[in-house]
Formats: sequence, C-alpha cells, structure tokens
Amino acid sequence: MKKRPFLMASATIGAIFLFFLLLILASNSWQGSAGLVSVGDKVGVLEVIGPIEESKHLIDQIHAFRDNDAVKAVVLRVDSPGGGVGPSQEIYTEIKRLTAIKPVVVSMGSVAASGGYYIAAPAQRIFANPGTITGSIGVIMSFANYQELMDKVGVKSLVIKSGPFKDTGSATRPFTDEENRLMQLLIDDVHAQFVEAVSEGRNLTSEVAAKLADGRIYTGRQAQNLGLVDEQGNLQDAIDYAAAQVGLEKDPDLLYPRPEEKSLLDRVLESSLGSLATEIKTYHNPGLSYLWPGF
Repeated sequence: MKKRPFLMASATIGAIFLFFLLLILASNSWQGSAGLVSVGDKVGVLEVIGPIEESKHLIDQIHAFRDNDAVKAVVLRVDSPGGGVGPSQEIYTEIKRLTAIKPVVVSMGSVAASGGYYIAAPAQRIFANPGTITGSIGVIMSFANYQELMDKVGVKSLVIKSGPFKDTGSATRPFTDEENRLMQLLIDDVHAQFVEAVSEGRNLTSEVAAKLADGRIYTGRQAQNLGLVDEQGNLQDAIDYAAAQVGLEKDPDLLYPRPEEKSLLDRVLESSLGSLATEIKTYHNPGLSYLWPGF
C-alpha cells in the first residue's frame, strides 16, 4: 500500500516531463510571434535578408508553410539586393507554386532589387515603402583581369585547353571579340528569363516589361506608378492585407520559422572581417547574378 503514492508520484512526474518534452520539440520546430507553439489560424512570415546566395533553407521554410494547415496566408519580407541567378530562380519557382495554394503577399524593406525583385514578382500583392529601392531588373557577370600585373612582376600563365572557349573568363588574359559576343548572348538569354518572369508576375506586356528592365533602380513610389509594385505600405500593411484575404482580423497571430542555427564558424564569418570576406565573395563571384551592386 505504501508503494501506491510513490507510483502515482512517479507517473505524475513522468507525465509532466513528457508534456514539457513534447512542448520543447514543438517549439523548436515552429515559433509564433510570441515564441510559443502554433495554435489557431495564422499568417506565416518568411524573411529574405541580405544577398541571395543559396536557396535550400528558404525553400524548406516555404514547404513547411505550404504543408502547415494553420498557416492560411504567407507574407514574404524582402530586404535584399538580389544575388545568384540559380538560387533566385529556385526561390521564384517555389513562391510561384505556393501562390497556387495560399495567398502570398510581399513586403519590401529598404532594398528589394534585382534578384530580390525577381523572387517577389509572382506574389498576388506587393507592398513597398515609398523610399524602397527596387527594380534593377537585369543581369551582371564580372571578371577580374590580372594580365598587366602579371606582366609587371614577370609571371606567365600556361594554359592547355580542349577548345578555344574553355578558358573564357580567365584572369590571365582579356576576352577575345568572339568571347565577348558569346558572353553577351548568355547574358541576354538570362535577362530575357527575368523579363518573362516580370511580365507574367505583374501582368505586363513583354514590351512594357522589357522597357523597365534596363537595370535602373526605382523608388517604391516610382515602381508603383510603373506597375512593378501594387501599394505603398509597410510590413504591417502587408500582414493585414494577407489576413483579410483569408478572413482573419487585422493584426493576426504570426508564425515565423525558427531562426537557422549557426555554427561558431558562421558567427565568426559574420564579424566585421567575416562580413568583408562575404561581400568580396558575393560581389566578385564570376557567376551570373541578378544583383544590384550598389548595395
């Protein structure tokens, strides 16, 4: 008989432990605006901050919001100068697919240019601040050339290649005329893909979209007048609009993905010296970029 209170106490403690374990696991997966477990209908908020260098992390978040029945609409907060063509196009594709399932509304921060605009284009509604920098619809590809420096210090480069264009973009020699022509064709094709995305997403004719796609930047107010943005407004305006599309009240409960856990190395790279190294890597990468270099 004396064992019964002990067993009951043990069972109670075990149940409490299990409850808190499940609570921790749930909160580790998703955090609401107050950092609590998601309960009830919500507006999900995804954030794209800084250069777009990879797509997997954001795409995983998009899929999670897509599959979460509690997330009735999604707001995509963009504060980015763009980045790599590949990651931008991958994110664009997933945003476009998400719009077929749930309302997607974009809120532009300080900058939503080039690839930052590309990923916003398929949304049902785009909000920008009057002074947001957006546009920069175009493609850039940069190469460094050290031939003159190498000549001064007496360094020569020997290249053995399988074809005349295999070392196109080498830093040890300038482009030939034919290489310039081929690279321009490459840029033009990727630029045309950007124009098509803007034309489709913003319901503009190809001619109008092409005229806006000469690489220039626009303020949020200019972009609205040109049809690239729907409304002037901040993040809260975008959230309230998204909520209204699914029958929720203003100032709805929000759901943010759990912040990405970063290693010690990542944290070091985000120091002042690490940030400089990241910028050098980002802006001088010879790959194709939907990037506004003025960021």
